Amino acid sequence: MGDRPIIIGVTGGSGSGKSSVSKRILEQFTEMSVLVLAQDNYYKDQSHLTFEERLKTNYDHPFAFDNDLFYEHIQAFIRGEKIEVPIYDFVNHTRSAQTREEVSRDVLILEGILIFEDKLIRDLCDIKIYVDTEDDIRLARRIKRDVIKRGRSVESVLEQYESVVKPMHHQFTEPTKRYADIIVPEGGHNHVAIDLLVTKINTIIN
Repeated sequence: MGDRPIIIGVTGGSGSGKSSVSKRILEQFTEMSVLVLAQDNYYKDQSHLTFEERLKTNYDHPFAFDNDLFYEHIQAFIRGEKIEVPIYDFVNHTRSAQTREEVSRDVLILEGILIFEDKLIRDLCDIKIYVDTEDDIRLARRIKRDVIKRGRSVESVLEQYESVVKPMHHQFTEPTKRYADIIVPEGGHNHVAIDLLVTKINTIIN
């Protein structure tokens, strides 16, 4: 790979366990510098819209993401440059004024529901992972996350899931499974799959 960082793409539906898989990979490479770059940070800025208009945003559609900036930052990482990662405010539904500086690492993990939907981003990945988890499990995890961490009501989470999240998953996210090199059922709880992933990453590194 030369001096270029190894890029691992981890995708799957909302609540599938993408973060758990990324965390397990991080735990296995403590001697190397690894960064997880979440696509969720790259939702488009909506400060020009009213709060009511922001509530109507379909966050599970490809148009919700600023993939141009996401791609630009990945390319900067490949060149060994620093980037200013945007921080998204999920309470006010727009991009925060704050950013987080990150430097290039040995391994870059891209995590998000639609990272394989964009061909430019997909083609940058050395290893492409799809985390495949049943709809009911993903829904339960989403309710827990949005209620506790994002201050949502159970009713609003269910309404959004039924009207937007589930249909968008089947239209945009699930079809990208065909691009995956490895499909991991049940996310980070699948220790056999994680061990295989770590072995493959080590092979590329060495």
